Amino acid sequence: MEYYARLLSFGEGGWGTSIAHGVLITISLALATLPFGLLIGFLVALGQQSKERSVRLAAGIYTTVFRGLPELLTMFLIYFGAQIGLEKLVAILGIDARIEINSFAAGMLALGVVFSSYASEVFLSAFRAIPAGQYEAGYAIGLSNRLTMRKIILPQLTRIALPGLANLWMVLLKDTSFISVIGLADIMRQTGIAARVTKEAFLFYGIACLLYLALAIISSFFIIRIENWAYQSQNMGKGRA
Repeated sequence: MEYYARLLSFGEGGWGTSIAHGVLITISLALATLPFGLLIGFLVALGQQSKERSVRLAAGIYTTVFRGLPELLTMFLIYFGAQIGLEKLVAILGIDARIEINSFAAGMLALGVVFSSYASEVFLSAFRAIPAGQYEAGYAIGLSNRLTMRKIILPQLTRIALPGLANLWMVLLKDTSFISVIGLADIMRQTGIAARVTKEAFLFYGIACLLYLALAIISSFFIIRIENWAYQSQNMGKGRA
């Protein structure tokens, strides 16, 4: 037991500090990706409802591509493909330079586009669940399209989409493990290095399992609180009505 305690310690010879840093990177990446993915997903959902055929087509192609590609392949395309593309672009301009993309930014972009492609479908379903009379009521009292969306549609949309988005957040947490393949020191990379160096694969991959489960449990707690708050707000609104 002393041997394993030493391996997991935060002192010299222990891997506790490295793994804790990996946890911080994983959480930071997921939290940075979430607003980006939600915003793009919302805009794509709006595009799928657009009256312009070209906009609907572009939104449909976006969701089809990024829902169809494996997350790992998307990661490679963005991280390595973008570097190669930028190097060729600067070469055309007569500049010989080695370009390296930040792995955190590449991971956020890759996970963000995948997350947004699924989030757009959640938002689209939520939009379709809101009766057309809600829009007409907003226009009837003199609200503009923007105010109708902000004051009437968005509060309802959030409540309807929340369960689906909560599931996508759980998936996003797990998908952050893919970032280890491009060198970012997340939970999987740090525990993987520790497992290879110490030859204690079961111990460190078991620690990785426990950490992801802990993040999922903590997320579930906050999701339940947010859902309760959303439904309480809805009930209070009905009570005033």
